[in-house]
Amino acid sequence: MNQPEQTDAIIDSRSIHHRMEAFELRVDPVRVREILAKALELKGLDSEDVEALIAVSAPDLLEELFLTAKSVKESIYGPRIVLFAPLYISNLCKNNCLYCGFRAENREIRRRALSQEEIASEVKILVEQGHKRILMVAGEGYAGEGFSYILKSIETVYKTRSGRGEIRRVNVNLAPLSIDEFRDLKAAGIGTYQVFQETYHPETYSIMHPTGRKHDYAWRFGAVERAMEAGIDDVGMGVLLGLYDWRFEILALLRHVEHLDAVFGVGPHTISVPRLEPTVGSRVASNPPHPVSDSDFLKIIAILRMAVPYTGIIMSTREDADTRRSTLALGVSQISAGSRTNPGGYADGVQNRGAQFELGDHRPLDEVVGDLARLGYIPSFCTACYRLGRTGQDFMAVAKPGAIKFRCDPNALSTFLEYLIDYALPETGLAGEKLIEAQLDRMEEHPRARASRMLDRVRAGERDVYV
Repeated sequence: MNQPEQTDAIIDSRSIHHRMEAFELRVDPVRVREILAKALELKGLDSEDVEALIAVSAPDLLEELFLTAKSVKESIYGPRIVLFAPLYISNLCKNNCLYCGFRAENREIRRRALSQEEIASEVKILVEQGHKRILMVAGEGYAGEGFSYILKSIETVYKTRSGRGEIRRVNVNLAPLSIDEFRDLKAAGIGTYQVFQETYHPETYSIMHPTGRKHDYAWRFGAVERAMEAGIDDVGMGVLLGLYDWRFEILALLRHVEHLDAVFGVGPHTISVPRLEPTVGSRVASNPPHPVSDSDFLKIIAILRMAVPYTGIIMSTREDADTRRSTLALGVSQISAGSRTNPGGYADGVQNRGAQFELGDHRPLDEVVGDLARLGYIPSFCTACYRLGRTGQDFMAVAKPGAIKFRCDPNALSTFLEYLIDYALPETGLAGEKLIEAQLDRMEEHPRARASRMLDRVRAGERDVYV
């Protein structure tokens, strides 16, 4: 079977549309409650379960759906929220995605590819804010050097230090690559490779990507599979909500997840759910063809948390602070903070006309950390799993029995205390120390003892303490 035929077989748009036509007939409260009870078993949901939950609109059932998602989230992740920052190194692009500020025909933005010295400067700023993990992003066109530019940039990030601070893990959001290029990317020491299909609806995909390599739906669809074949077992997927009917997108995304799990024994490490945001030079971004309401957005996150309970859900700074707070309890486990989406944005200190999209949450990292702490969430800067090889199937083997919390909880507290001592403003420091003590009191005896020893080592001056 060739790649386009394989893609059609996996997604099967006609089948999804046929199933969608009967959504309104599936709202059986008894059935919905059975599915919610199943979700609490933490084994995930199948397509028919998800279809029934998508159809829910009655306020009482929605409230039960949200409460169930909250319970699933707390059971697996506890109060941990992983923090990262995007690092845009280039907005050069050969594609012409109608919704993106980086599109090749957009003459309203300033084009820029950072030099290695400029990348080091950006990294130093992020390190001095307290970041330990970044998501490197580049437009799908590299300046002169080709793919080697990306490999050099990753090396630059890892070797840049400021005081005792450093970036401990680079995740990347890049154009689809060949298997050989993915092997080189793995050898460079990345954590997660992230690529979004944008929309799984073939006709919409073709319209939104009229030119460039990205026009090839099947090539993009196969990217995560090629990455995994090359040995990158942590991949990140997602859709750009607003391009097509979100119900179709979620069902198609989950079919993609099921395919990866069937082939490789593990699905994606993370799923992202960005909504279209305005950007300079794109009328599509300002007027989404299929806008997603706030209530549907929350339902999407809750359904995903129950459907794929051990997959991280990422929330970017596209959304405003209030929306991001609302999503934390329902399923989001990773958020960006203090973001800039234009190359050189951290050194420039502004989000300028070279940005990919407009931000909804402009708060600096310390304000986000303080807010999380006051809400009872543990901001985590941990990167231990990547460096200890707890990725892909190895991660799931620890996560699914529930044992991961005995590592993640102490590691989260250790990295949080590092941040509080080295970077936090006084008000955030006080809130953080109070939260750490409260979290220790709630922990079981063995992980509490381990966490206390690790915290003592951090207070004594040791850094990068993890299990």
